[in-house]
Amino acid sequence: MKKIAILASGEGTNAERIIRYFEEKEEVSVEIVVASRTTAGVIKRAERLGVPCRVVTSAGFASGEALEVLRGYEVDFIVLAGFLLRIPEDILRVWPCRIVNIHPSLLPKFGGKGMYGMHVHEAVLAAGEKESGITIQYVNERYDEGDYIFQARCEVLPDDTPERLAARVHQLEYRYYPEVIEKLVRQHV
Repeated sequence: MKKIAILASGEGTNAERIIRYFEEKEEVSVEIVVASRTTAGVIKRAERLGVPCRVVTSAGFASGEALEVLRGYEVDFIVLAGFLLRIPEDILRVWPCRIVNIHPSLLPKFGGKGMYGMHVHEAVLAAGEKESGITIQYVNERYDEGDYIFQARCEVLPDDTPERLAARVHQLEYRYYPEVIEKLVRQHV
């Protein structure tokens, strides 16, 4: 059995999709959700789905608490799902090429610190882009600069609002992220 940890900071819609996807798999399971904020909606989602959840703040990531939690659950792979903190080097060293993130744009455009959620969709529209999408990538020590694993595209429509564009990008996330994670876990672990 390969064990996954999900790290999240927000509502947890991607985390929920990933948990549900792996509920039906015999060889891969989501063992723990680590939330970076006590107010994160992902906490209630994990609880409702029967997955243990721990809150580890940015100070806990800096102090090594997150590393100990992840080691305690003996995870093989780490998945970021709306996680806003930079991953510390101690975690990167323990899980090289086994930490992945999804970003709501076609990187390298609209990435980096501060580029998350609706900020990305607003920037895409402000730049007059004709397409947007998702990038699934390995995590390294810099925001959104890890090697790309997968990209999927969607059209930016002339009358798009950030919310409408976000809805289409979310559909790409929900469709592809669990499948790509499964392939990577089976291949790398």
